Amino acid sequence: MHGKKILITGGTGQVARPVAEALAAANEVWCLGRFTDENARKALEAAGARTVTWDMASDGTDGLPRDFTHVLHSAVARGDGRDFEETARVNAAGTARLMTHCADAEAFLFVSSGVVYNRADSTHRYRVGDPLGGAAPWLPTYPVAKLTAEGVARGLAEALGLPTVIARLNIAYGPYGHGGVPMILFRQMREGRPCAVPREGQNYCNLLHTDDVVRQVPLLWDVARAPARVVNWGGDEEVGFNDLLEHMSALTGVPVRYDRGDRSRETALFDHTERRALIGDCEIGWRAGIARTLAELFEEYRDRIDAHA
Repeated sequence: MHGKKILITGGTGQVARPVAEALAAANEVWCLGRFTDENARKALEAAGARTVTWDMASDGTDGLPRDFTHVLHSAVARGDGRDFEETARVNAAGTARLMTHCADAEAFLFVSSGVVYNRADSTHRYRVGDPLGGAAPWLPTYPVAKLTAEGVARGLAEALGLPTVIARLNIAYGPYGHGGVPMILFRQMREGRPCAVPREGQNYCNLLHTDDVVRQVPLLWDVARAPARVVNWGGDEEVGFNDLLEHMSALTGVPVRYDRGDRSRETALFDHTERRALIGDCEIGWRAGIARTLAELFEEYRDRIDAHA
């Protein structure tokens, strides 16, 4: 993309930051976020992006230009796990403010999550159109946040005639922020803490490297429409969490311990037929992507990882 004016929310996040840094080279990029990490703000500004402190729970859009051509809305108020009403309000109002403010944009991309699906089977490949109403025991308000914002995005896309795509993200990871769920698990391994897994079998997901995120965001904008288009967004490969943990252990030599019980993080496998038909395949295989991410975030293991590869 070249010469566009792009608004990105959640500027320091796993999705937003790499996209902002990549697109700022040839476009005017504005990043909204709370910016509690000053180093992340500086990195964005060094890449050429303009940063604006913005809290979706309290701040409006006054003072922002209206002539953005593209919007990536990835900010989310996950909630505290208890206050469902406030979580719904904040995400609905924040999404509505952005969409009405940028009603003349060429495309609006809302980053949702696979957590919205009613996940009852770890081996089922969820398709757009499968039952919604997901649960997240680790943070019960999170599904409400995404479902509420999806509803607003659908309604305003149609009411405003704003071309919109809702991308239900699987698990993104890479060398930004905390690195995503795989790197959170690796830190547990380093600390000697057991990783929660199901009593039997393993959870499955579609890991998506940030290199693919960056490449695919403009492609998703290209397929936005009104009424809104909904797609699953994850890596092409199916990854078992136990297999992921064992791979990271083999790469680094850090042992993995399992906590088998009822506290594992539920994930979902996606059917990507529609997404692949619209924007094509991913380019980063999960094993190579995990190795690269570990080497970038944990330099002490770099030589071992390179030798293993």
